[in-house]
Amino acid sequence: MSMLEIKHLSIAFNGRKNDKFQAVNDVNLKLEQGEILGIVGESGSGKSVTALSVLGLLPYPKAEYTTESSIIFENQELIGLDEKKFQQIRGNKIAFIFQEPMSSLNPLHKIGKQIAESLKLHQNLSRVEIKKRTVELLEAVKIPDPQNKMNAYPFELSGGQRQRVMIAMAIANNPQILIADEPTTALDVTIQEQIIDLLMELKKKIGMSIIFISHNLRLVHKIADKIAVMYKGKLIEYGSADTVFTTPQHSYTKKLISSNLLLKNNNKNKNDVILRAEDVAVSFPLKKNLWGRVVKELKAVDNVSFTLNKGETLGIVGESGSGKTTLALSVVNLVNHIGKIYIKNNNIFNEVNKFSKDLQIVFQDPYNSLNPRMNIAQIIGEGLAVRYPQLSITERLKKITEIINEVELSPDILSKYPHEFSGGQRQRIALARALILNPKIIILDEPTSALDVTVQAQVIGLLKNLQNKYDLSYIFISHDMHAVRAMAHQILVMKNGKIVETGSVDAIFNNPTHAYTKQLIHASIL
Repeated sequence: MSMLEIKHLSIAFNGRKNDKFQAVNDVNLKLEQGEILGIVGESGSGKSVTALSVLGLLPYPKAEYTTESSIIFENQELIGLDEKKFQQIRGNKIAFIFQEPMSSLNPLHKIGKQIAESLKLHQNLSRVEIKKRTVELLEAVKIPDPQNKMNAYPFELSGGQRQRVMIAMAIANNPQILIADEPTTALDVTIQEQIIDLLMELKKKIGMSIIFISHNLRLVHKIADKIAVMYKGKLIEYGSADTVFTTPQHSYTKKLISSNLLLKNNNKNKNDVILRAEDVAVSFPLKKNLWGRVVKELKAVDNVSFTLNKGETLGIVGESGSGKTTLALSVVNLVNHIGKIYIKNNNIFNEVNKFSKDLQIVFQDPYNSLNPRMNIAQIIGEGLAVRYPQLSITERLKKITEIINEVELSPDILSKYPHEFSGGQRQRIALARALILNPKIIILDEPTSALDVTVQAQVIGLLKNLQNKYDLSYIFISHDMHAVRAMAHQILVMKNGKIVETGSVDAIFNNPTHAYTKQLIHASIL
């Protein structure tokens, strides 16, 4: 008998005007003892809705099941289960790790207290025993100095450490099933590998089964015994991990796999330097004395120099805290720094206004970087209004329409607002905003990290086409080594604010010399 069995699961959401959206349609899945089931698919495929339904975490009564829908755990029907009985299962027998730990952890409580809550709810332990068990859990998920980290708040931890805390909370009661919903999406490849290794280790130690949800088929293939592929609410492919990955049957599965195997940029190096950075350094004060003088500081960027050729892409890679984003922000003068930056031998900070339109930046999260109170036409046209105030409304709208076509979106969207679009569409809008001023250089800060692999491939294809068409130069910052290999001509590897290795994309990937570079590449390999 399977540990968990989902039969004919169909879920619809009721809209405001009595219309219904079918999120999940007749899904059948089984989870066996000690098995890892990977569920993959793009945003909106129904994978997270399916997982949330297991623990009754959907917004009822807005969410509705069909009469044929069934979820069986320990010979017990979970659909329609009494809330009191559900509370005995949630966090105890079945645990859930959510995608974004910063949103899931309470920012007002120390992590020790948050882990202790689950223990108090499900186990009859004394205060001393709870403290001891909390330290043991933090040790189990390999949080350094657990005695002190118990008293830390979520914001004081790195992304990887917060995810480990979420795992500690999930395994606190030795659950039979762990559901991990996109647990590594926003993490660096080295941290991703650590989290995957940790889950595998805990699986063996506790003997739990895992449902691992992701849009990254490469990652799922690495960890799962079986893979279920979902598309538009339906289960379109289901089988062993090797079978699904090596001999996919459905065209969408084939598309997912091909999106994970992006080809590198084949443009030849032009050796025509357009941007040069010399001895760029950025420091942040950590401690000041009584008189306000800095006595301790963090060197986020430590005397970094590099060049960028015209029409080429410089990939900057490294884990969180390596200084890659801070370096990019210093190039566009968004952080205080020392050093010199030249465009075509002109020191751009001697004449900031003259060169600022030549340098544009596309941020990692377009949802936060696009003003929610402005429509798309206003967002894209904002730079025109500042730079070219002499343009008439008609001329401005013409340029906006032309650029929205360039990023392969319809002009019909111009009156809409950012929240009405998918992540991939918002990223195209952010790109259009950068392109409208005809820049020579665009800095792309993790532009594909939060996107599904199929959308990642589309955005990378678009970036390449625009580069070839307009001879653009890119600084492409990412922790996704596959995306960097697809885009870059030259690669700069950063660690602790310093460059540890630099070279052509072929040299870095085929013959890395620094141990850290080898670690990054190893973590990104299947």
